[in-house]
Amino acid sequence: MEYRQHRLKNGLNILAECNPQAYTSAFGFFVRTGARDETSEISGVSHFLEHMVFKGTPNRSAAQVNLELDEMGSSSNARTGEESTIYHAAVLPEFQGQVVELLSDIMRPSLRVDDFETEKQVIIEEIKMYDDQPPYGGYERMMSEFFGEHPLGQSVLGTVDSVSGLTPESMMSYFKERYSPSNICFAGAGKIDFDKLVEDLDKHCGQWTPFSPERSTKTADYQTGFVSMHKPNSHQQYILQMAAGPSSAQQIRFATAVLCSIIGDDSGSRLYWEFLDSGLAESAGMGGYDYQGSGAVMTFICCSPEQAQENLGRLAQLQQSIRKEGITQKELNLAKRKIASHIVLASERTNSRMFSIGSQWLSEESFKTVAEIAAIYESVTLDQIHEALAAFPLDQNMTVTVGPCENLVAPN
Repeated sequence: MEYRQHRLKNGLNILAECNPQAYTSAFGFFVRTGARDETSEISGVSHFLEHMVFKGTPNRSAAQVNLELDEMGSSSNARTGEESTIYHAAVLPEFQGQVVELLSDIMRPSLRVDDFETEKQVIIEEIKMYDDQPPYGGYERMMSEFFGEHPLGQSVLGTVDSVSGLTPESMMSYFKERYSPSNICFAGAGKIDFDKLVEDLDKHCGQWTPFSPERSTKTADYQTGFVSMHKPNSHQQYILQMAAGPSSAQQIRFATAVLCSIIGDDSGSRLYWEFLDSGLAESAGMGGYDYQGSGAVMTFICCSPEQAQENLGRLAQLQQSIRKEGITQKELNLAKRKIASHIVLASERTNSRMFSIGSQWLSEESFKTVAEIAAIYESVTLDQIHEALAAFPLDQNMTVTVGPCENLVAPN
């Protein structure tokens, strides 16, 4: 296995982990743009643009794009988040040249008016659907409440009003401000002919005009509080919490990730024994979100409405006891072993390796192998865990609860 990289003259980064023994190849364009790069007037444009990329180019119709992906037998998709938009496909190695050409082509979409207006209605219905399905609306509300006026508090989907007001011209203007080749990485993993990959990308993308996109990465002014959203048609109550966490540039994020596993893994964690094993909740967990300049730790519980108030109190007590008493060495050893195993197991899939490579670039990190990443987690100490607990106290949080309960209150 060999890691290789190349940078085109216009700034496009090409990164690949080449494994001649692999049976598949995975490729993706990683664009450093998302909800945090939008204004309130164009909120949701990154996600809308992701949809429009598959609606045709000067060379292909939407039907041709989808037909070619099907003819290659590809597994393809796209995703938009707070900080990135990703377009990816996994194929058999013999389709490398074809999928690279297709992905390169759709990265310069036509944004046809008819397609634009049709897709606008699709996205508006998507916004309404998620708003009706907790905890999605609760997550959007929590991000907004927790990050306040910071750009990370903006909705990835946008609002009905903001999406309704978007035009092909405003989307193209945003595209020209964010989709610079220097703001894009093409990542690959699996059985790859790297020299041919560079040659093809230079042919298809080398003429893209470079410019310098800007992004504010100031640290958020995190907010705390308690918000209850009444959803009478919901059968369960959802409890969502966000507390401050490390940014993508802070080394302590690795200790925080291990801490999240200790407290909120789906088996054997503190939340598991407190809520799931006891039958007090259907699901519960914790995970970290490390962004540029800011970070968060999210805790969630899904339970019956009758258990919600008690579970809020139990969660607060659990957080306070962890803050006072800390974590044991036994818990740390178990979590590190689980994380290392998950990293190695995921590395068996070329798609996972492609995402790892692209995500490292998005976080402005140097490339790390599977062994190097696992070693970082294995090196986390108990002192680092307690340092993370002190730096990012879980009981100082924004809580949003969504469901049929009308009278839930913050625990004392």
